Order: sequence, then structure tokens, then C-alpha cells
Amino acid sequence: MSRTTAKLNQHGLVLPAPLKVPDGFTLPFPWVSTRGDRVFVSGHAPQDEDGSVSHPRGQVGAEVSVEEGYELARKTALSILASLERELSDLDRITGWARVFGMVNSAPGFDKQPLVINGFSDVILDVFGADVGRHARSAVGMAGLPFKIAVEIEAEVLIAE
Repeated sequence: MSRTTAKLNQHGLVLPAPLKVPDGFTLPFPWVSTRGDRVFVSGHAPQDEDGSVSHPRGQVGAEVSVEEGYELARKTALSILASLERELSDLDRITGWARVFGMVNSAPGFDKQPLVINGFSDVILDVFGADVGRHARSAVGMAGLPFKIAVEIEAEVLIAE
């Protein structure tokens, strides 16, 4: 068992199945694109273990609370880790989290996006530790996100080739 898998198990975290894309949608891009020692991760949504898109959906600060947004950001971290594991075969290949771009579907006037995206950062730091898990990060508000999801996150990681 890899170190990263052991940490996930230790924290009771389960990686979801591949995303079940809603009917009528085609997503003509890879979830993960590897270029040498850099891995670019497309925007991910929070997922349940079966691969379905998580609820609640809507704008944080209106239909979704900050606490629910935080939990959705945690689920988004697991979604990204699942895609990385499928691409890399072993999450221990990750040598650094370079950049994270967190988007929050925000109600007008909502300004607590960093508190929501902390859910993502907390998972990454818990699983990878401060040396590998520390990352540059943005947490921004959006007027809307696909499928009315509350959180979407993209990332860039470094890997051992």
C-alpha cells in the first residue's frame, strides 16, 4: 500500500468512482494532462463515492452554507485525487502541489470564498503533509458554475517522472 493510500485510509477518506457525466453533455477534454514532470488537472466538481455530482448545489451564501461549501471542497479534493490516481497509477508520484484555483458559485455580496476552498487545502495538507501538500492558491467567486455546482477546483501538481 502506498504512503498516500495509507494516509487516505487513516483519515477515512474514500476516492470516488469516475464522474458520471449528466445526460446530454459531452466533455471533450481529459481530466488530467501530463506534460513531463507537470500535471495539469481540469476543473473538478465534488463527487459522491459512486461518481455522481454531489449535492447541495447552488450559490454559497444563498442555497448552500459556508460549512456545506467547505465539505463540497473536501469532496472535490477527493475527486481530483481519484483522477490523479487513475492517470498516475500511484499518488506517491506526486512530489508537490504547485497551484490550486478554487471557484465558488457565490451569491451576490458573498466574500468568504477562502473559507470554502480551505476544505480542499485541508485534505491535501492532511494527506500529503506540509512539504508536498503546500500550494499557491486562489479562491474566487463566480456568478455560476456548470450544473449549478457550488465548487469547482483545478490544480497543477509536480510528479517524479
